[in-house]
Amino acid sequence: MDRLNRYIRKIPGWLLYLIGTAYPVWLLYAAFSGDLGVDPVKAMEHALGKTGLQVLVAVLAISPLRRFAKINLLSWRRALGVIGFAYILLHFLVWMVLDVQILSQVWADIVKRPYIIVGMVSLMILLPLALTSNNWSVRKLGARWRLLHKATYGAVLLGGVHYIMQVKSFQYEPYVYLAVIVGLIALRRLPKKGIKQARKPSRPRPA
Repeated sequence: MDRLNRYIRKIPGWLLYLIGTAYPVWLLYAAFSGDLGVDPVKAMEHALGKTGLQVLVAVLAISPLRRFAKINLLSWRRALGVIGFAYILLHFLVWMVLDVQILSQVWADIVKRPYIIVGMVSLMILLPLALTSNNWSVRKLGARWRLLHKATYGAVLLGGVHYIMQVKSFQYEPYVYLAVIVGLIALRRLPKKGIKQARKPSRPRPA
């Protein structure tokens, strides 16, 4: 496992960003080439939203993997978080600019469909996290930076709820995503061994 972790640490962050950029570029190419079906805009919208959620779930899994499987992906967490946010932002922009297009209709859809509100709240939570995912913000905010980034849990949880709400018929897959998200958050809350142990009552010393 130590050898695997050494290999992981050698992978530069720019390579992750390059791979992350390649996916929406491929989607755009597939849309123009006709590989996304009869409604390429909807296909791009759904693909970006689902992949963004998957990347953010992977971010949640980093700490449990390190704790329970001894796989250290901490060096990837910042890049994956930014990539996941970028996909969710593109998911929103494709819906607003390419799908709905008319500004008044955008507002009407937001009011009419509660799942859009849930998704937008999740996006708004992710926005300051993405903006502060840099060394300068870590130094400037200090301990508050870690506290701020705990909001990731709520944002990803809302993303899972958004996924469930937007499907028109029962599908098991969105519920699997939500169950995995809740499970990963619960794993992070488990006490570490040896930290919280019940203290045995001390026996009185003999006189």
